[in-house]
Amino acid sequence: MRFGLERMRRLLTVLGSPQERFRAVHVVGTNGKSSTVRFTAALLEAHGVKTGAYLSPHLTTFAERIRVADSDLTPAEFAAAIQRTAAAAAKVDRTSPDGERVTQFELLTAAAFDELARRGVEVAVIEAGLGGRYDATNVLGAEVVVLTNVGLEHTRWLGPTIKDIAGEKLAVVKPGATLVLGDEHPDVVALAEGTGARIVRPASIGLDAPGYQRMNLGAAVAAAKAILGAPLKAAPISLAVPGRLQVVDRDPTTIYDGAHNAPGIAALAESVPQGTVAVLSVLDDKDAAAMLRALLPRLSAAVFTRAPNPRALSPATLADLAQKVGAAIPTEIEPDPRRAVRRARELAGEQGTVLATGSIYLVADLLSAPGARRASAL
Repeated sequence: MRFGLERMRRLLTVLGSPQERFRAVHVVGTNGKSSTVRFTAALLEAHGVKTGAYLSPHLTTFAERIRVADSDLTPAEFAAAIQRTAAAAAKVDRTSPDGERVTQFELLTAAAFDELARRGVEVAVIEAGLGGRYDATNVLGAEVVVLTNVGLEHTRWLGPTIKDIAGEKLAVVKPGATLVLGDEHPDVVALAEGTGARIVRPASIGLDAPGYQRMNLGAAVAAAKAILGAPLKAAPISLAVPGRLQVVDRDPTTIYDGAHNAPGIAALAESVPQGTVAVLSVLDDKDAAAMLRALLPRLSAAVFTRAPNPRALSPATLADLAQKVGAAIPTEIEPDPRRAVRRARELAGEQGTVLATGSIYLVADLLSAPGARRASAL
């Protein structure tokens, strides 16, 4: 990572400034960004607006990051977009000072903007990567910004407090924009009020949706309404999001969810039945103790495993930490994620529920297995 927007601006100039050829909704925040992006795009499509989306990270293929209407790019379409942008990036690299090069995320983001513009989308719903101020997506000047929530994350880069992190995320808001504010922390509200934006809150949603998805859907409704300039009509949309409360099997019900920090796990815990058996892996830069404290009371057993990432904590470390935070349930260690899921299903029994969570890398690995199912609603 190399922060700064100059490379991105130069790259987009070479590409013909595609970000100026569509209206934009910019989604920033700690949790819920991808779901909010998908819901907003789906609502706008349902109201006759040609809509595209850019998301990160992906689960099993980079092509998932760029969507037009309700479909990911095909591998061939994604490859063509990357080839075009790589040629533009080579021009930028040749004239960059001190040997600086376009980063992977900058190239992906520029490829998304270029592809969405080529497809003639009227509105692009764009997910920020890290923070906001120096994120490659902060070249949009979006008329609508959604701040889903603010938690302590990436403190090395964004700062040590909620106020610091909120300031970095809210830096994408331009005066006169509409800001959908999904966090009521006093420091966040004070900073939001200082942006010069028109502030609206997420809509109240009465649908039978998981708790944290109700908030994300409410933010999406408010964002779509701001773009349309009118109340929304009844428009059913799918609430199924890959890697978010994704049901992959039955008897027992088996769910994959990419929650990977303490606030995300706490919200997830409210959406799964008491007595769930969990398969858990956590990276070493997360507050694993807080994640365990939030989830363990909902569980009847836990199987600790290791996601395919060098930063994943060892299963033994997680098991030891679970005991230290007061786990009162049986725990087991199975380093292989797929075998861990099989063992959890045995422990749950046909009438039970299994949840694999704690790391996006864990969910991505499980979904890449042959025969893994696409998203279905919980």
